[in-house]
Amino acid sequence: MKITVLAGSPRKVNTKAMVEAFVAGAEEAGHEVTVLDVGKMKIAGCLACEYCHTKGDGACVQKDDMAKVYPALEDCDALVLASPVYYFTMTAQIQAAIQRIYAIDHPPKATKAAMMLTSMSPDVYDGAIGEYEGILDYMGLEDRGVVAVCDPENGTEEALAKCRDLGRNM
Repeated sequence: MKITVLAGSPRKVNTKAMVEAFVAGAEEAGHEVTVLDVGKMKIAGCLACEYCHTKGDGACVQKDDMAKVYPALEDCDALVLASPVYYFTMTAQIQAAIQRIYAIDHPPKATKAAMMLTSMSPDVYDGAIGEYEGILDYMGLEDRGVVAVCDPENGTEEALAKCRDLGRNM
């Protein structure tokens, strides 16, 4: 299975360790994983200009780093969203990438999805999980699980084991 992980801005909260543990578990299970750190890319939000669905034939009018993301989305069997939660939902950086999926409507081969979240505060995951559930429903993806970890638990062997298990069980 080919898995694409969109990681949103893992600088301030330790999402990177979660993604690395997920990748280790997924690769152990024989999956091929592509991690795209959209938090470090220059990706603008959707303009709702409809170029992609009129003149663009699925291509976005904006020319930015999303061009590096589309091929992975086109080829993946599973989509994983990994993001810190700064203010009740995923980061703006991953939100821009999610919005821009609109150009292709949804990853055409993907049948499964998962999510990993971390925050410095407990009980702030509902907005991100609600959005994820909406994405699952719209794209017709099977939910393989959500791992939400509040620091200082993040980085512990128990938390990373949850991420490795998620990767193994995709």
